[in-house]
This record gives sequence, structure tokens and C-alpha cells, in this order.
Amino acid sequence: MSSAIVLGATGILGREIVKQLSSNQLKWNKIYALSRSKKDEYPSHVVHSHIDLLTSAEDMAKDLKDVEGEYVFFAAYMQQDSEEENCKVNGDMLSNFLRALTLTNAVSKIKRILLVTGCKQYGVHLGQPKNPMLETDPWLRDSSLWPPNFYHRQQDILREFCENNPGVEWTVTYPNDVIGFANGNFMNLAEGLGIYAAVSKELGENLTFPGSETFYNKFDSFTSSKLHAEFCEWAVTEPKAANQAFNVVNGDVQSWQDMWPRLAQRFGMKVEPEQFADSKKSDLANQTELPTPPPISLLEAEAGLKGRIKPSALEQRISLAKWAKQEKVKQAWEKLAEREGLQKDALEKGTWAFVDFVLGRNFDIVVSMSKAREAGWTGYADTWKSLSDVFGELEAAGVLPKTH
Repeated sequence: MSSAIVLGATGILGREIVKQLSSNQLKWNKIYALSRSKKDEYPSHVVHSHIDLLTSAEDMAKDLKDVEGEYVFFAAYMQQDSEEENCKVNGDMLSNFLRALTLTNAVSKIKRILLVTGCKQYGVHLGQPKNPMLETDPWLRDSSLWPPNFYHRQQDILREFCENNPGVEWTVTYPNDVIGFANGNFMNLAEGLGIYAAVSKELGENLTFPGSETFYNKFDSFTSSKLHAEFCEWAVTEPKAANQAFNVVNGDVQSWQDMWPRLAQRFGMKVEPEQFADSKKSDLANQTELPTPPPISLLEAEAGLKGRIKPSALEQRISLAKWAKQEKVKQAWEKLAEREGLQKDALEKGTWAFVDFVLGRNFDIVVSMSKAREAGWTGYADTWKSLSDVFGELEAAGVLPKTH
């Protein structure tokens, strides 16, 4: 039997890691779920402990004095206003936590630390990446071209820690556009999409794709939070995954061209037939040119694309960040929430800027799973089913009206 420590235990990815491990008590007899607040009910062999990762290593060590495990899953993340702040805050959180493990001597029991990051690793927030994205792709380290990347700093910190503590191994995951349940979470795509569809229906409207027409017909790679948790459990004890980083996506490649009609059907709606017509252009439209050279420019000469790389942009035909502030939307949600017994603050908790970003990109996001497959991973999830299942969870939690 094994023991585990999970950081960020109430987040969209950490929550599922705790659920996955706790489902097999014969394998995981002790699990410490660490977060700043307790939002979930746990089985008896899961112990919730409070921790504030924004404090010093010495203060964290006090919270960790009775916490130890053979495997550590670090899935904590704190969004900041700039990439520089992201780099400092999230890097310091990991660094101080690892030092706290040394102060309590919990490090003597640890076999492997798994760090959850994401496809910001490849600069997908900066513009068009090289597709498909491979774990061997060069890092965007040129500070004159790109802002600092906190995932790079975290991985440097983790590798150095393991080098200084022989016997402790590391594994890193790169999920993308996560589909999962964590009410009020910063990166909750399903919640935003569901509320947008439900309110549109309440207003008697067809379902209009709010993002980029270009991206509607391009491809994206998604990660089911449940599949990611299964991968983490597999990878943390897999010898071939030791001291390696892996992309973790569902295994299919999807488009909104395919999924948007399914989304409309699930909510009992129809897609607006002429949703991209000029006459349908909304006063809530927004376009933002991404200011840095797109990541693919790092390889433009090598790939024979010198002078052919165009700037990337975020294109919202309807900015959901603006949409959610409209009085008619607020009133429709209040009416719907009252009638259906829903969480009344769900609209204001929606992570609208994140949904705008995911839907507004005008470039493909294709993530390779070849490295994980070669290491023996066989997991797969259908992206539409993952999204539909999370809608079901949100319905059960009173966030969305029940349509099924």
C-alpha cells in the first residue's frame, strides 16, 4: 500500500487526483488532501489539511508537521495579473513547499513528485505554436521576445530539488483545455459554456458560437480531468515515467465545428444558421492582437517558413466577459436560477475571460501523445462525452438547469 500528498486538492485537476487515488483504498491507504479551504467530502482514509502556499517554508512546515507520503502530486496554481507575477508567485509556492518538506524531514519518505503544469509550456497563450506539440520542442527562453514562463521555472526548481535529494524522482504533466468539474474554479470551460447556453435559451435565442470563426474550423486537443487523474496515478509509479515530462490529452482531436451542434442539441437548442454572417456581428465583438511573436517563429527558418508566419490574435464575435455583464443576461439568469433552484452566484463566478481565450484563438492546438504511448500509457477519453458528462455533474450540483 502507498501514501500520497495532493496539493491543490480542490482545484479542477487536483480534485480528480484525490478522487482517483481514494477510489482504491487497497492501493492508497493514506491520502493527504491539502488546500486553503475544504470544499469536498472525503472517504475516511483521506485527510484534509489546511495549507497556505503563499506563506514561507517555515510557516508551511508547521502545517505539514504530521503530513508525509511516498508520492506527491502538486496541482496548485494561483493566477496573477502578469506573467512576471505568475512566474514569481507560482515558482515561489513550489520552492517554499519543497523546502518545507525538507524542514519536516518528510522528504526522506518521498519516492516521486508529480508536477501538474499545462500547454502554456509551449506558449499557447502567446500565439500559434508548432503543431503537433512535442515534449522535445525547445522552450521559449528568449526574454527579449517572450515573457517569463512559470512552468519553466517550476520545472527547473523541481529538477534541482530532486538532484539534491537522491532517491526522489520527478514527473511532469502538460494537460490542455481541461474539461472537469470544480465549481468556481479559474479555468472551468464547461461551466462557462453551460451557463452561456442556458441563458441564451432562456432569452429565446439560438446558440451562437461566441469565439473565432477561424478557430471554429480548426482543431483543438482537450484533457478530461478524470483521464488526467488516471494518468497521474499510472505515471507516478511507472519506471518509464521517472524524470520525464508528458503531454496528457484525451487522444482525439476535436473542433467546435463538430461539438457546437452537439452542445446546442444537448441544451435543446439550434445553432444560429448564419452565426458568422456580417449581419450577425455583435456590438460585444472583440479582437486582440497577441503582441509577441508567435511561438512557431522560433522554428520558422528550420521549418522553411521564414517570412510566412503571421501574427496571432484572439477573436471574439461575442466577448463573454462583456456578455455576462449585460443587464438582460443578469435578469435572465436570476429568473432561471430562481425557477430551477440553481446557484444564484454562478453567473458572476463564471470564468468568462478564460472561456473567451479558449474559444477566441485563431490557430490550431494539436498535442501529441506519442511519448506517453511509447511509455505504455493506453488511456483515452472521448472529448464530447467528457464535456457532456461534466454538464451532468454541474446539473447535479445546481449550477446548470437539468436538461437530461
